[in-house]
Amino acid sequence: MLALAASLLTACGGGDSGGPTTLTFYSSNPNQQPIVEKCAADSGGRYRIDLQALPNTASGAREQLLRRLAAQDRGMDILSIDPPFMAEFANAGFLRPFTDAERTQFTDGVLDGPVAQGLYDDKLYSAPANGNTQLLWYRKSVLAKAGVDPGAGPVTWDQLIDGAEKAGVTVAGQGRRNESLMVWVNALVASAGGSILTEDSEGKPADQVKSGLDSTAGREAARIIGKLARSSAAYPSFSTGSEDDARAAFARPDGGFMVNWPYIWAAAQAAIDEGQLPKNFLDDVGWARYPRVLADRESAPPSGGLGLSISAFSRHPELAVDVIRCVLSPANQKQYMFTAGDPAVLSSVFDDPEVRERFPMADAIREGMDQATPRPVSPYYGDVTAAIQAGFHPPDEVTEGSAKRTARLLEDVLSNQRLI
Repeated sequence: MLALAASLLTACGGGDSGGPTTLTFYSSNPNQQPIVEKCAADSGGRYRIDLQALPNTASGAREQLLRRLAAQDRGMDILSIDPPFMAEFANAGFLRPFTDAERTQFTDGVLDGPVAQGLYDDKLYSAPANGNTQLLWYRKSVLAKAGVDPGAGPVTWDQLIDGAEKAGVTVAGQGRRNESLMVWVNALVASAGGSILTEDSEGKPADQVKSGLDSTAGREAARIIGKLARSSAAYPSFSTGSEDDARAAFARPDGGFMVNWPYIWAAAQAAIDEGQLPKNFLDDVGWARYPRVLADRESAPPSGGLGLSISAFSRHPELAVDVIRCVLSPANQKQYMFTAGDPAVLSSVFDDPEVRERFPMADAIREGMDQATPRPVSPYYGDVTAAIQAGFHPPDEVTEGSAKRTARLLEDVLSNQRLI
């Protein structure tokens, strides 16, 4: 019996063999492989890292992590978590909160948007690993005909849609019923000065959570979604369009404007190298801050990215902290930005000359991430996003009345009065 116990401990990296401890790292991004290998090599034999692939969709990764954590799987150490789902895991007691000293280390010099996504109940449960925000991308060649120039100053969604119709081009967004639709709705509501959940809902039981959608901000968001979807500026597959579909629409001859993440720059360069886009395509591409909803109010860009958390059931939490410390070093954040195309979270990385050369829109990305508005940080986020996606889809059927109906749906779902 003792021999069996010893063998199990060794298999989990806790034996007495004197060899390195094996830590299991669940990640949805294979671009982290060379970084974790380097960290293990630099550890002086203290640990090895077993990188386990998660599904590459946010909902798929959540489901796999949730099943294992609910079973108190002690073979999990470091978890790559999509920020909106972090609060759900933390509230359930599945994550180890970082200490005050660790919180200081993992947030010092980090942009505000990524930090906000890692906090729940005023504790850091997820160390910001990479950030993300959407920019407004435009084809310079269509601006004169559209009568709108995002490079000259802030523009509104109404100006973009009207200008695109005038020029006979599209405004490429993401209308598919998945998380990308939630990202859009949240950014529109926040840009209009509202919020999907009311501030006094924080910390309340699910049946006491209230939606802020039945408001001027919610109605403005619904109006813009419906206006674009029913306009000639919507590309043909808009209601099922993903980020890559939007990118493809933007690259077509009638492409004019697009809201999307910075990865599209590297993706376009790769397409040029492969002969799928003209060599001078990027010469015609400009970028600006996310569009405004109200002309006199600054926009609230979307916030995205990933955070690194530690399982509450890990046998090696201190070593896991060391791994995260290594993975999130400035040099490794820069490397990840180059290989994955996803922005770093440290403000200083954007001042690196090589980063600025590869990402000429570095300042716009940094500003967008720093002023981004996260999606609701709530332990009930799974139900919140499901209700929003149901209430605002299909986009061409969305009207200002959709805001009130979706608010009611959201509250009914949270109080177990309705199912989606």
